[in-house]
Amino acid sequence: MPDFFIALHVDDNVLVARQAAPKGTSFNGAVCCTREDIPFGHKVARTTISAGAPVVKYGQVIGFAHGVIQAGQHVHTHNVTIKDFTRRPAASAAPILEAPDEALADTTFRGIVRASGQVATRNYLGVISTVNCSASVVRMAARAMEAHLRDQYPAVDGVVPLCHGQGCDGATEGPAFDNLLHSICGYARHPNFAGVVIIGLGCEIMRLETIMEQLSAGVDKPLHGFCIQDVGGSAAAVDKAVDLLKNMLPAADVARRDVPLHRLKLGLQCGGSDACSGISANPALGAAVDRLIQAGAAVVMGETPEAFGAEHLLYRRAVRPAVAEKLADRLEWWRRYAADHGVALDNNPSPGNRAGGLTNIIEKSLGAVAKGGSTPLTAVLDYARPIAGPGLQMMDSPGYDPSSITGMIAGGAHLICFTTGRGSVLGTKPAPVIKLATHTDLYRRMQKDMDVNCGTIIDGTADVDQVGQKILDTIIAAASGEKTKSERAGMGDDEFVPWHLGAVL
Repeated sequence: MPDFFIALHVDDNVLVARQAAPKGTSFNGAVCCTREDIPFGHKVARTTISAGAPVVKYGQVIGFAHGVIQAGQHVHTHNVTIKDFTRRPAASAAPILEAPDEALADTTFRGIVRASGQVATRNYLGVISTVNCSASVVRMAARAMEAHLRDQYPAVDGVVPLCHGQGCDGATEGPAFDNLLHSICGYARHPNFAGVVIIGLGCEIMRLETIMEQLSAGVDKPLHGFCIQDVGGSAAAVDKAVDLLKNMLPAADVARRDVPLHRLKLGLQCGGSDACSGISANPALGAAVDRLIQAGAAVVMGETPEAFGAEHLLYRRAVRPAVAEKLADRLEWWRRYAADHGVALDNNPSPGNRAGGLTNIIEKSLGAVAKGGSTPLTAVLDYARPIAGPGLQMMDSPGYDPSSITGMIAGGAHLICFTTGRGSVLGTKPAPVIKLATHTDLYRRMQKDMDVNCGTIIDGTADVDQVGQKILDTIIAAASGEKTKSERAGMGDDEFVPWHLGAVL
């Protein structure tokens, strides 16, 4: 049986329980014993920590002792506080972008190549609402197409209805309007859609004309839009949408072929995190990300508020000062935004996160950024904007999973890798989600939702590089058409959630 506790860094004054440790469990070579029960994934004081002294995990400060914490005591929200402090200084020189790994140059996946040369990993048709008022028509049209698809066009993966609760609830311009506009247009452009129909009501703020003007250049697929009020009502609108979609089917019925791995765009997300996320799934995903980037691929991670406390690790990885400065500007915006709404960024860890052993946002963030691997940070993107080329990028987005992922898919992500410790079941379309379980118990309990068990790292039966390779193999298989667990479960029709900002008017 492996040791009860994991030491993550030589400088740490806490250990992490790899299994529930009852009171009296010995550690530090049997020199110390736990003074109370330590739940799985939670922290125990490795040595006595003086009142006000730093609490250190991952070799980084995650907070300060509220009072004296004796060796063997449980270390969590009841005895750790956070305050402003100076992070370890960043490296003086920007990291060097390494040349693509020649060993991965010949690696391919079975992708779909569109007429324009764009690459897809799925082959859907899409129906998108401009406003909540057209959502029911969008869903009815998608349902009406399913039987027709199954019978005649097996190479088409389905028809995806993309509905949302916005479009006529805010201002006619500004950040909220832009987020929705770019989300709709990004999905319409996404190569995983072979064709798209956009349906409006006719009197909303998010005008169909505005969307179609935004899409007037650079769209290489059948694209149609109309308003319910212009075609005679809801029933007529469903019939019109079905006719348009049927006409797209012959051109959409295409085969897969070998595509170089450098054409892939991957999105990264944490959700339902626990203390194991930063020990197993996120570092293993980071190892896979490093390999993908060495192959020339593009990788994007979001969740800007969940970089708070670990931002210094990202600043030192920026390829140029402007990239670090933009990230700093976005974090400062988030501080103001949270304060304007009467909260602080440390309110971020959810009750589930805390129950899983995450004490505060700093600890959560230090574990979260591990999923980005170790390569240079090449760009910081605005929400739902196009992924800017090869390398690791960060998209400004909330930590709220559906909104963060919506932005990355709008930016062009073909697939999403999603690490979870508590057990998220989220799936998305047209870009599928690969679920990475942080511990073996979760994987066993939710095998129909989890694609990869990263808990073998905690169990001591595999290391980070081995699980990273397994994740990379799973990414290539999913990019080649193999269905993920969330796809098999039918998830993805209700997870289009553009980031909403501002007042509801």
